[in-house]
Amino acid sequence: MASKQDLGLFQVGGEPNDIGYRLGELARPVFSEYMEQSSAWQAVRRWRGEPFVQQLRDAAQAHFPALLAELDGMAAGLGWSAEDIFLWNCRGELIHNAPDGCTTLAAVGGDARFIAHNEDGDPFLRERCALVEVQPAGKPGFVSFYYPGSLPGHTFAASRAGLVQAIDNLRIRVPAAGVPRMILARAVLDAVSLDEALHTLRDTPAASGFHHTLGCAGDARLLSVEASAKRCSVQTVPTIAGHANHLIHSGCEAEAQIVTDSSRDRQARVEYLLSGSALAGPANPAALLDVLQDRAPSGLPIYRDDPLDPDDENTLATALFEIGSDGVSMKVYRQGQCAFDTFIACMPPAQSCA
Repeated sequence: MASKQDLGLFQVGGEPNDIGYRLGELARPVFSEYMEQSSAWQAVRRWRGEPFVQQLRDAAQAHFPALLAELDGMAAGLGWSAEDIFLWNCRGELIHNAPDGCTTLAAVGGDARFIAHNEDGDPFLRERCALVEVQPAGKPGFVSFYYPGSLPGHTFAASRAGLVQAIDNLRIRVPAAGVPRMILARAVLDAVSLDEALHTLRDTPAASGFHHTLGCAGDARLLSVEASAKRCSVQTVPTIAGHANHLIHSGCEAEAQIVTDSSRDRQARVEYLLSGSALAGPANPAALLDVLQDRAPSGLPIYRDDPLDPDDENTLATALFEIGSDGVSMKVYRQGQCAFDTFIACMPPAQSCA
């Protein structure tokens, strides 16, 4: 894997606790200040000692003990308690309106497949996030955008199995005693194929929900997956599609959710722009990036840089993935400029890209 970037790429690997500890060390210089200013953390920490949190931890331990070990290692690297770092990584289950936004586009044209994604989060994190290349023992390994103190995988990532995942926050009102969504999203990155990723999402009891846009090198499908506490809805993207931060698949009416004004406006604007002539022909990566840079003439914009954003979110980075037969091209932009550019080749076993 070769790359050129001015967005930091940090390599971590080994056993779960070792990976977590190194991720914690990377985040330590900014983490305490980040949490001190976070209204989300003020709300989440009120859950200390609650039985529901223990139920979430028990579910994580039962299904993905290695990822729970990563989180506990991260706590040690940060110098924080394991309880508090687990709480923080369950924020979507505990406060339902966590400040993690995002917009994702998926496009198919001939042999070309693209996933493009705006990563929207706490404005404090602008210039304070990084990219990490994670190589767990015995797993494919992946490159992911990394929020300080959060398990990689709930943002955007590509793996050495050729798997691409981009996550959109869903604000599910009624969580369940299942696996926290950030752990489930991280587990997907250990899959060696698109079908294995779907198996992980369909067969694991989820505590709340994310929207996963998924693709894989050597696989013609692009998938939109709304994986929540009540259902796992999978749609194949025929040509082009976009998703903001609320459930939109048929049948979603049965699950209580929060739909913010920003998410509603972005979904409507994405659908309007994707119907335009610039995106009517073969998949065009420049046109996809233009959509993600859009500042709507009315309503709340797709590209978010307002310090008074009503969801307390700004666009921290934009990712563009081109998924080929033997690997994935990954570009990351900040404020319109390419800050990272690499090609992640599929690695053996051969079935990883089948």
